[in-house]
Amino acid sequence: MLEITLPGRGRTLILKHLLIDLNGTLTNAGKLDELVKSQIIKLKEKLEIYLLTADTYGTAKLISEELGIKLIEVDAINGGQDKRLFLHQLNAQEAVAIGNGFNDIEMLAEANLSIVIMGQEGCALPALLQADIAVTNIKDALDLLLNPERIIATLRA
Repeated sequence: MLEITLPGRGRTLILKHLLIDLNGTLTNAGKLDELVKSQIIKLKEKLEIYLLTADTYGTAKLISEELGIKLIEVDAINGGQDKRLFLHQLNAQEAVAIGNGFNDIEMLAEANLSIVIMGQEGCALPALLQADIAVTNIKDALDLLLNPERIIATLRA
């Protein structure tokens, strides 16, 4: 669990779950970076991690097994709704979501903390507008969670 108090906002984030989109977020063209793998392993000590994807490149099962995290496959057409429903099964107020695509909009909008990736595979503008924090790559997003004082610095009043 992560507990992050945001000074001047009267808000404390109690985070137990991390929901991560796969393509364009956790991976680039379906490939996982070794540093990202080590960051996920560290975060598993604090958060229950879920990989949510329509699996464009067909690598989701392999990557989820390699990382030892739960895979949630979503519909290629209704994936955004599937991600939102799964978020609410866990409790949106205890979740941080990371994504980049159009099918991440609802998940980003309703998670207690949301981080959008504006990386090599691009970022859907509506997803960007729903996020609390925007970064250029997954390493920086995961690093925020590994070093919560950075979240405080970004989101304090």
